[in-house]
Formats: sequence, C-alpha cells, structure tokens
Amino acid sequence: MKNDNPQKIVATPIVDSFIAPPCFEAVTVLYQDDYLLAVNKPSGLLSLSGKNPLNKDSVHYRIVQQFPTALMAHRLDFGTSGVLLLALDKKSNGELTKQFQARSVKKRYSAVLFGKVQDREGRVSVPIAKDPANFPRQKICFEQGKEAISHYRVIEYLENPPRTHVEFTPETGRTHQLRIHSLAMGHPILGCDLYANDQSEQLAERLLLHASWIEFLHPHSNQPMTIEAPCRF
Repeated sequence: MKNDNPQKIVATPIVDSFIAPPCFEAVTVLYQDDYLLAVNKPSGLLSLSGKNPLNKDSVHYRIVQQFPTALMAHRLDFGTSGVLLLALDKKSNGELTKQFQARSVKKRYSAVLFGKVQDREGRVSVPIAKDPANFPRQKICFEQGKEAISHYRVIEYLENPPRTHVEFTPETGRTHQLRIHSLAMGHPILGCDLYANDQSEQLAERLLLHASWIEFLHPHSNQPMTIEAPCRF
C-alpha cells in the first residue's frame, strides 16, 4: 500500500559541545609580507573558529579583521602555542598546502614531559588512528592506524618533581601525534587533558607544547624561510 504522507526526516546538525574559555592573550605577528603571515599563537585559542557559535574567537577570526583574505595554511591544537602560517591569497595557500602534503615543511616543538626520559635522543614510530568512541581522542592502532614518526632530543632535566624538557621534530603530522607519542614513551606532556597519567595533567596550568621553529619555501619567491617563536616555558 502506497504511503501518501511519508514522514519527513530532518537532519539535525551536530554542534560541538566544547566551549573554549576566553583567551585574553594577543596573537603576535612574527613575519609579514604581501603573500604570507607568520604569527605566534597563544595556548588556549582555536586556530579556526569552531562549529559552535560560542567558539567564534580564533587565530583566523582575529587575523581576518585586519587581513580579510587570510587563509590558514595549517593548524595547531587548541592548547598548543607557537608558530602558525597564514597565506594572504589563494595561490600562496595552494603552494604552502603542497609543501605540507609533501612533508617538506620542517617543524620543531618544545615540550615538558612527565618524569625523566632516560635516552637523551630517540625515534618514536607508533601508528595513529581516529577513536570515534572517544572523540576527540586519537588512539594507537597497529592494524588500521596511519604511520606516525617523531624524533626527540633532551634539552634539560628538571627536578622537584622530575620532568624533562625536550625538543620534538615530527616526521609526519598526525592529529595529536606528539601528545600520543609522549604517552607511548611513558612520559606524557604536562598539562595535557587527553593523554595523561594520574599526575601529569595537574603539573601545569596549560599544555606545555610549543611550536618553536618552522622551515619552508616562500610561496612566491621559493626562497627558504625560517620562522622562530621563543618558548616561554
């Protein structure tokens, strides 16, 4: 029997339930020309505005007030501070995107880890996959995970309590890669709320992860560029 009055199905939009607290720290410009901006992102600020209208404030939202054509060339996690690149036109954005996809962009991060890392340098190769049951967490998955490789070296050892200041050089750029790899080492990043042990999150008021250095080719001149943002911890 034909149903002349089929029930209309209306899709309900998914709204992100996370509400970012206000960030009062400024986004500072590290480099500027006609094609490119490099800024220092504070911890506790989104790179891009969220789906929830209450999460409008972001690096991109602030920058487009002065540079309306600005486009995010890449992102940093909400809690991560440091160097972030924005293109000022679509062509420049395309050129930068190609470099990130080809893994030719070199990056370094500073982090403070829980406990004492015994080896002064090392390589971590642990595959990462999405964890839909625990969004926004990612997970280690050797069956379906994507290759993820990070290198580290110890900068200094800190005491009372034992901590280790390290420099990370990621070879790949998976979501939450350095946080997951730190946890896999047995030394989670201090202040991390997603990948922590029973002490590490409480030892810092923010995520102690900072994008301190980036090297790439200028999208217009093709000349090598190096941008640094000094670490505050």
